[in-house]
Amino acid sequence: MTTYYKKYVLILIILLQVLILSAQKATTNRTKYFPREEIKAIDIPDKSKVWVFILAGQSNMAGRGLVEAQDTVPNNRILTINSNNGVIVAKEPIHFYTPDYKGLGCGLSFAKNLLNNIPEDIYLLLLPTAVGGSSINKWIKDIPHRNVPLYSNFKEKVALGKQYGTIKAVLWHQGEADANKNGILKRQDNLKNLFNSFRDDVENNQLPILIGELGAFSKEPDLWHQINKENRKYARKDKYAVIIKAEDLEEKGDRVHFNSTAQRELGKRYAQKYIRCFSK
Repeated sequence: MTTYYKKYVLILIILLQVLILSAQKATTNRTKYFPREEIKAIDIPDKSKVWVFILAGQSNMAGRGLVEAQDTVPNNRILTINSNNGVIVAKEPIHFYTPDYKGLGCGLSFAKNLLNNIPEDIYLLLLPTAVGGSSINKWIKDIPHRNVPLYSNFKEKVALGKQYGTIKAVLWHQGEADANKNGILKRQDNLKNLFNSFRDDVENNQLPILIGELGAFSKEPDLWHQINKENRKYARKDKYAVIIKAEDLEEKGDRVHFNSTAQRELGKRYAQKYIRCFSK
């Protein structure tokens, strides 16, 4: 083996070690404040005192933000479920379908802001169903995505929600996977078909559906803007659907996902819109 070749191999080994250490550090930072234990919900109130909200869509609803200490402070009135459908006190990250990518979403922020504006004896149950990268067509056709049968899983959570309380709304954030010519062309029909199915299964044809905008930081901003335009067009025709502004929120550095500050603000905006339009 020549001296030159030995140096070349040594450089490759060093670079590989650096990459491995960087990946390990990134994983450690991402999971640093993840909860180390679950708090089982013991005193779940009567169904009449539990408001259920279903979190649906793809990765920006599932959450890819960095979880910090403030996101894991428990409140016994904010509940969610674990992967076995056991009811637990909510801490971020709430979604669990993609363990290697899960992070901060908007769910806990939504619930915290909602608590300040509802009766003190009401509990909130957040049911996660969002799966990163899922297209609306896969939701409609119940096609498995990342080993999750999207619509069957949604229906399972609907049944669970009815067991514990009243389903009050669906928080929907999705569209990045459909930001293409065909997805934009079919957006109106797809939203109508899926949301009709949501309402049929919840058995409430007036079920509020809160639709979050995509951010304005995509590598293909015109396509994301078109999805937002189609979402707004749909909401103008559906009096029980509303748009949650998000185009001004910042990304985490990957040109796809909201950062932690944006996720907390997004949750606040979902809560404000729900209170203003549907909490009467």
